[in-house]
Amino acid sequence: MRTVRDPAGGPTTGRGGHEGYRPGQPGYRRIAVALFAAGVATFALIYSTQALLPELARAFSVSAADSTVSLSLTTAALGVALLLFGPVAEVLGRTRLIHSSLLASAVVGLACAAAPGWDALLALRLVQGVALAGLPAVATAYLREEMHPGGYARTAGLYVGGTALGGMSGRLLTGAVADAAGWRWALAAVAGLGLVCALLVLVLLPGSRNFVPAPARPRQLVTMTGRALSDPGLLALYGIGACAMGAFVAVYNALGFRLTAAPYHLSLGAAGLVFGVYPVGTVTSALAGRLVERFSRRTVVPTGALITMAGVALTLLGPLSLVVLGVAVMTAGFFVVHGVASGWVPVRAAAGGVAAAQAASLYLFAYYLGSSVFGGLAGRVWALGAWPAVVAMTLALLAVGGGLTFWLRRIPALASKT
Repeated sequence: MRTVRDPAGGPTTGRGGHEGYRPGQPGYRRIAVALFAAGVATFALIYSTQALLPELARAFSVSAADSTVSLSLTTAALGVALLLFGPVAEVLGRTRLIHSSLLASAVVGLACAAAPGWDALLALRLVQGVALAGLPAVATAYLREEMHPGGYARTAGLYVGGTALGGMSGRLLTGAVADAAGWRWALAAVAGLGLVCALLVLVLLPGSRNFVPAPARPRQLVTMTGRALSDPGLLALYGIGACAMGAFVAVYNALGFRLTAAPYHLSLGAAGLVFGVYPVGTVTSALAGRLVERFSRRTVVPTGALITMAGVALTLLGPLSLVVLGVAVMTAGFFVVHGVASGWVPVRAAAGGVAAAQAASLYLFAYYLGSSVFGGLAGRVWALGAWPAVVAMTLALLAVGGGLTFWLRRIPALASKT
């Protein structure tokens, strides 16, 4: 077949069929930067209220447990919306959904900053969760379709690294701005960051070359959903995502209350600085992609789970420096697990004849369900037994997730390294 070049810098083969962007090509770099920026925007907006939980509790006279609803409601809405956006993406395409999701969620973020009361803020955060679902529903499927297999794991790791940086920047930005100007300006600042990232993605992200629309047939959707829910490997990955994310968000939700109380008595801004450990997750998620290429997903995921558990256990120690170190180790391990598991889902799905975006949506539904349930539960557990109770809950979750990683090693592969 004759090989031609496409405008984004990648080679195409035959009648417009795209072989996938390889590392070093301009198209590869554009996708890497665009999806990195998209990950930053998405997670900054999702977790924009997390560092503000103590301030929101005071401003609206709600309990610590009730303040976490501003986060768990968003992640719950996002998770449910993923079940819709996954199938929709198989019909309408990837890039259109990515662009509309980023822009809409940033605009709703600005509205959150102007919310007149607690109920209005919660309603807007619910809407923001729905708007945010468009990107995670299709990001890994877009990468699997558009990247050459030799560079897919690395780019998926970079995308997850962007989500790590977004989680950090959103929390640091809101903590610092809230100290200086209040929670409203803090939420507005994060929304501004989301708008900048949305424009960057609009300019850089190449259109889909290998996407083939699926017919909008309800019967086929039911069949594909059944396949995505019957493969034991995919089910294990869904469970791993739910347990890991539930534990991760529970720790960070309760952390602000711990650090602003005795014996630390940190300000909101100072407590928010703990989120500065997030770049560790950016590094380890990108590194995990390279380790998968050298070893295998079946080896890297259990290793990440053990690292996460060690970090959580370390936070039981009293000195602030060791608490921060424990959070950093936990963050490093979590992003290894999530970075590899989330990229594994569409690969295994494709090998088993399951729609990649639909399988990715189900993984993320479980992931955000864990975040909503256990992240919301963290406030109540904190009220009942303080930090040791939070650690006990998260270690139990991670033990379940770790058990699933070892069970996953025994499940037969559908293709090489799946």
